Amino acid sequence: MTEIQAPYGSDFSFYEHALVLAAKAHRDQVRKETDIPYITHPVHVAHILALAGFDADLVNAGLLHDVIEDAGVSYAEIAETCGFKVADLVASVTEEKSRDGAKIPWEERKAAKLRRLEEGSRDTAALAAADALHNARALVSDVARLGETVWSRFNAPRDRIVWYYGEVLRLVRATRGDEPLVGDLEAAV
Repeated sequence: MTEIQAPYGSDFSFYEHALVLAAKAHRDQVRKETDIPYITHPVHVAHILALAGFDADLVNAGLLHDVIEDAGVSYAEIAETCGFKVADLVASVTEEKSRDGAKIPWEERKAAKLRRLEEGSRDTAALAAADALHNARALVSDVARLGETVWSRFNAPRDRIVWYYGEVLRLVRATRGDEPLVGDLEAAV
């Protein structure tokens, strides 16, 4: 049996601070309509990025990619803990969910996120791809296990969710080409 060789070997100490911040931020959260601790998602995203050979800053951003929008962690706290590059990457994929106390509709939030992805850096595209890849894989697995009722978890109908992942794939491919991460996302979508 061949052992997987991650680009960092077995030393992942470079992300200890990011992992602790993410774990504390998400400690009381679970994945939609499940009892699965939410922290599993950012850990998967970071793992996808690490195995793809991305640098420590991008792996740390994978761990922290949802802490601003879902856990109220500030940009400043991320920058202080992990540096400005990580904070900038997290901000580049952060979705604004409400404005002036009112919830922003799903379509508007996703359109804004896609515009930022289209204008973003190659690193933003990699981070968005890893996030979408884990979410799409989890969704496919949930549908296989639980059936079509899974779609009721979301704030949009199935066809719009599938459309959104297709758009993420299209924009990531435009920025990152045919890298293995893009191929993995295409297979999941």
